[in-house]
Amino acid sequence: MRIAQVTPLWERVPPPAYGGIELVVSLLTDELVRRGHEVTLFATGDSISLAKLETVYPRAIRLDPTVKDYQVYETLLLNHVLERADEFDIIHSHLGYPALPYAQFWKTPTVHTLHGVFTSDTEKMYRSARSQPYVSISDAQQDHRLGLNYVKTVYNGIDVDSYKFYAQPDEPPYLAFLGRLSPEKGPHHAIEIAKRTGWRLKMAGKVDVVDREFYETELKPQIDGEQIQYLGEANHVQKNTLMGGAVATLFPITWKEPFGLVMVESMASGTPVIGMNLGSAPEVIADGKTGFLCETVDECVAALDRIPSLDRSACRQHVIDHFSVQRMTDGYEEVYRQILGQPAPKRWFTKQSPLLSLTREQRN
Repeated sequence: MRIAQVTPLWERVPPPAYGGIELVVSLLTDELVRRGHEVTLFATGDSISLAKLETVYPRAIRLDPTVKDYQVYETLLLNHVLERADEFDIIHSHLGYPALPYAQFWKTPTVHTLHGVFTSDTEKMYRSARSQPYVSISDAQQDHRLGLNYVKTVYNGIDVDSYKFYAQPDEPPYLAFLGRLSPEKGPHHAIEIAKRTGWRLKMAGKVDVVDREFYETELKPQIDGEQIQYLGEANHVQKNTLMGGAVATLFPITWKEPFGLVMVESMASGTPVIGMNLGSAPEVIADGKTGFLCETVDECVAALDRIPSLDRSACRQHVIDHFSVQRMTDGYEEVYRQILGQPAPKRWFTKQSPLLSLTREQRN
């Protein structure tokens, strides 16, 4: 198949450190090439891929302070895809709602992987384009209120072989937290769990501009460099080492995360996960086998006493069985075949679109 993969320009593919979407796109794209597909990747110019690279900007935009309006470059990217659309059998977008209006202009079938959550604003766009094909990254992510045309759930996958397996945690023992230092990721809960139990906690992740105040006021005063340590952003090897050497990885999220790749990366390293029972966590963690699902911080604290009963090799096998890049690529190949086997609608957008029916004043 001739496949176009379209990804955000915010980060390069693959990301040097943090960037779940870009990591998934990188692994999927390269595996599709290995399987003989002709793949074109629309991404930043500094991306590294086995696929043919097409770009409208030379580097990851998040690292370029000269860029003041990200949407301009995203629009340029989509216009570039529009110009090339007839060259592909299928277009696979990872951009979310910005790609929806463009898909009505090209004849090539398009599938959208939903990597984020719906907001009251984006819901309007998705309702308008509800007949376009969508892939969810967890069953929990699906919102049936919107009536979207979900083709399949395809779990994100990783290259398990690139993760060293740690049969035993390091000494002295510690807990790990990895992710953006933002309220929804729950680093403040991770610190509370560590302090209440006396465990050492090693944290890694980036601090976005919007989360700087939260970091400065809620987290930084508690980071003493001894019991509570912040290691900055971590690359692939550093993440593997951090989580693999931990007794457990904490995933105390406060939101319904569509798919927490950190959980999979931790289990691939051999380390069980203690996570909040929200979003995709029940689909990723095998409760009582590869970690524990908790409803409260108190339950997370109590779960630490049960971690020694878990088999670290079972954690890695769980990832091999359910969250490998091969399993993910199998799922997407099935999606592509299913879509290409069906006649494409003449117009993706519904005639009675609630967005299109608004007056100009209402839209503004």
